[in-house]
Amino acid sequence: MSKELLNDKELIAQYLDGDEKSFEILLNKHKDKIYTSIYLFVKDHERANDIFQDVFIKIVKTLRAGKYNHEGKFKQWAMRIAYNMCVDNFRKNKRRSIIHPTDDFDIFDVLESGEENREEKIIKDQTYAKVRALVDKLPPEQREVVILRHYADMSFKEIAAMTRVSINTALGRMRYALINMRKMVDNKEVVFS
Repeated sequence: MSKELLNDKELIAQYLDGDEKSFEILLNKHKDKIYTSIYLFVKDHERANDIFQDVFIKIVKTLRAGKYNHEGKFKQWAMRIAYNMCVDNFRKNKRRSIIHPTDDFDIFDVLESGEENREEKIIKDQTYAKVRALVDKLPPEQREVVILRHYADMSFKEIAAMTRVSINTALGRMRYALINMRKMVDNKEVVFS
């Protein structure tokens, strides 16, 4: 069986048995989502790369120390580590970033899509830019839930655990985010046409 077909638990077991390639496959399997979630919080490529490396250093140390339990939720565990390191980074810098695309990186560029024609791409890019503008205007707690739910593809249970709030609070923040986004559209702060 090809190593790429192994699940996370099997890859971790093989890595702990000395197979470095298994960890490389595990890393490649999850790096895009983890890096993207880090970047969305820190909005700086250098800091995101530093945090991303620190996340995987911590993962390696935890795995080698035998402190990781096999619940079959490696991605959620890794995302939790990434989130905690982002929070620590914010505490050090005492500020929260707003999501702004740069020339080098845009979250919407990493979203998977099928083949589309030029017109569809232009319409899609314009729509994404407008949605980004709405998300950028949300209060930090609401923006955080939207990012984790829709861009990091996390469940509300995972979001609640990661942000250390109740699931009802996470759901409420999403609800208020949607209400606020609708109000912004109604008030023509961002125009969809």
